[in-house]
Amino acid sequence: MPEGPEIRRAADRLAEAVVGERLVSAWFAFPGLKRFGKRLAGCVVESIAPHGKALLTRFDNGWTLYSHNQLYGVWRITDAGQRSDTGRSLRVALETERKAILLYSASDVAMWRTDELHAHPFLSRLGPDVLDSTLDEAAVAARLLDPRFAGRSLGGLLLDQRFLAGMGNYLRSEVLFAARLLPQRRPRDLQASELAALARELLSVPRHSYATRGIEHAGGMRADYLTDTPDAFRFLVFDREGEPCPACGTQIQRQQNGSRRLYLCPRCQR
Repeated sequence: MPEGPEIRRAADRLAEAVVGERLVSAWFAFPGLKRFGKRLAGCVVESIAPHGKALLTRFDNGWTLYSHNQLYGVWRITDAGQRSDTGRSLRVALETERKAILLYSASDVAMWRTDELHAHPFLSRLGPDVLDSTLDEAAVAARLLDPRFAGRSLGGLLLDQRFLAGMGNYLRSEVLFAARLLPQRRPRDLQASELAALARELLSVPRHSYATRGIEHAGGMRADYLTDTPDAFRFLVFDREGEPCPACGTQIQRQQNGSRRLYLCPRCQR
C-alpha cells in the first residue's frame, strides 16, 4: 500500500490538474453516489489533499469526496474526454474542460458534507498527518509519551494510523534505523535523547521522502518518483536483507513484525 509521501505526491499531481477548475461532469460507478453527478456538475474543485492514506477532494458546494485507495485503487489523469487504456474498473470520473481525474479499482469511496468530515468513522480515528507542516517534534514526543501509546512496542506503534497518519512499512524501518532503535523498544523506556531522536526522525524521514521524490526498490528505481540528485531519498535498510549496513557494514536483517516485514541493523540499532 502506498504510504504518506506517495499519496501526497499523487494528491499534488491531481491538484495541479483540476484544482481551481469548474467540473463539466462528474460520474460515479456506485449506485449510492450516482446522484452526486448532477450535484457536482458546475462546481469548482477547491482542493485535493491527503489525510494519512485517505484523499479528500473538496468542492465549493460544501461537499467532499472521500477516497481510500487501499491496496488496488489508483488515480489517473487524462485530457478531457479521454479514458485510460486499462483493464481496471472505473469508479469515479471528475472532468473539467481541460483534464479528467479518474479513480480506478477503489472500493472505499464516499461523499460527505465538508463540515461533517470530523465524524467520518475512519478519519475521526486518525492521528495527525506525519507530513502536516504544522506538526513539530515536541508534539510528536508528547504523543509518544501519551498513555495510549507509551507502553507499546515501536514496531507495532509506527504502523498504527491512530498514532501518526501516513506512516507505513518502509517508513517504519527507515525511521527506526535513523533513530538507532530496535522495534522491541517502548516509548516509555526510552532515554530523553532517544525519545528526541525518534521524534525528529518520525518527521524527517517521511518529509525527506516526499520532498525529494526518491524511492529505491530492490529491482531498481521507480523513475516516476525519482529525482536524480545526491540527496534524493534512498532505502538504507528496507528491502536490503543481507546487504551491508551503510553505517557499520553489518549485514541487514529482516524480521517479521506485526505480520509485516521489517529491516534493521542489529549492531547500530539498540
